[in-house]
Amino acid sequence: MKTSPSSSFFGRMAGGITRFSGSTAAFMAAAGMVVVWAAVGPLFHYSETWQLVINTGTTIITFLMVFLIQRAQNKDSLVLHLKLNELIAATQGASNRLINAQDFSEEEIAILHGFYGTLVELAKQDTDLGKTHSIEEAEDNHTEKLIAREE
Repeated sequence: MKTSPSSSFFGRMAGGITRFSGSTAAFMAAAGMVVVWAAVGPLFHYSETWQLVINTGTTIITFLMVFLIQRAQNKDSLVLHLKLNELIAATQGASNRLINAQDFSEEEIAILHGFYGTLVELAKQDTDLGKTHSIEEAEDNHTEKLIAREE
């Protein structure tokens, strides 16, 4: 994976560490350190200091890796959203209102979920598997239901 020349030093470093930490070499290095730590146990008479070395080391590494993993996950999520946004924008008939849906409130997401549930129900009523429905049809169906309730 290439990094942009304009990436910050931290961005390049974090990316490199993230790629390395998921490699076989990183696993082998970590396993090797545990084996060495266990092997020197008798030299230190399995003291509290000997135990503290591995506990402190693993705690620090875990603490730092949480932030690197979250950074990588945030970047992956953003890239996935951008790719989906491109597909939505480029697809004839797709609802552009879903571009940046990740920024919707919980209430807006629930409303859209309801509309898509309605689309599923419309699709179940069709014998033609190739027929599609739109959010607008779901909205019309919802409006008709509201009118029917008021009567």
